[in-house]
This record gives sequence, structure tokens and C-alpha cells, in this order.
Amino acid sequence: MGFFSLTAAIAQTEVTDAPAGGTVEKSLFNVQTGAVGLWVSNEFGLSDRWALRTEAGMDLFYYDSFWTDESGTVLAPSISIEPRWYYNIAKRARKGRHTANNSANFVTLAVEFFPDWFLVGDAPSYLYIPNQISFIPKWGMRRAIAKSNFNYELGIGIGYLQYLDNKDYIESSTGEVGVDLHIRIGYTF
Repeated sequence: MGFFSLTAAIAQTEVTDAPAGGTVEKSLFNVQTGAVGLWVSNEFGLSDRWALRTEAGMDLFYYDSFWTDESGTVLAPSISIEPRWYYNIAKRARKGRHTANNSANFVTLAVEFFPDWFLVGDAPSYLYIPNQISFIPKWGMRRAIAKSNFNYELGIGIGYLQYLDNKDYIESSTGEVGVDLHIRIGYTF
């Protein structure tokens, strides 16, 4: 019992004695781009290691019509919210690594909504991106480039995707497996 109490006290001291910069930022505004879209986001610090990220953007969708031999890409809007746990930000700070602008690894549950509002691109008139929502737990990392406000972010996860429309041509009414793989570069204001 005494050993357990001592260990808990040491662990608490290590976390609270982290150098300045070992906590998430109070508020960050980001613009990011990747091979499949453009996004703007805000991260609001909730505690030393937790941030709430809200994001709006344009995601790239590929379409291929079996009947007309048409194919191409369009951009469609997306809105997401995700609580992020930057689990190693204090450890990075203790090791003297750069942690500004939330440069650390994170885990999150990303909730993303794809509304059927509009499409950007040379899309045929019949093209339809159904209203859908996804719940995807994922792991990621965010790093500043050369200790500047430029950053890169990588993330991967697998979860659940649900179509919200009740249309006859949507094959799955019970939901599907959703995969999230993102590689982005951006700027933090």
C-alpha cells in the first residue's frame, strides 16, 4: 500500500512539474490542405492535455458512372467536431521538444457530417453525395515545421459511417465501415 501511494505521488509530480509549453494551447485557428481537400479549424483548450477541435472544409470525392462512362472528382462540404487528447505533450516538453501549436500525438473520436448542400467541380447534374455522418476513433500526430507556424498532421482511424437519407439507391441503410486517413499541411494563426 505504501509503495502504491509513493508511485502515485511521483507520477503526479512529473505531470504538474512539466516545463511551460507542455500543455495544449488555449485557442488555435488553423488552415490546412491535403491531397483530398481544404479545411479551416479551431482548437479550443479544455485542460492541459485536452482540446476540442471544430472544423469545416471541402472534401474530395471521386465518382465513376457505370452507365455513362463518366468519372471525375468533386469537392463537397464537411463539418466535424472532435475532442483530442494530446497524450504526450507534457513528455515532449520535458524532453525539450517543441510543443507550441499543439505539436504532439493525439487520440480522438472524430464525428464528421457530410451535408448534401452543394458540390464544387464539373459534376454531372445527377451526381449526389448523400447526407452522412461518421464516428471514427483515430490516432494522429501534429508537428510544427522548423518551429514555425507551418505544420503537418497525420491521422488514421476506422469506425462507423451512417447514411442519413432514406433513398432507394443507397445500398446500406444499416451503416458501413468508415476509414479516415489524412495527411495535411497547414498554417496556424
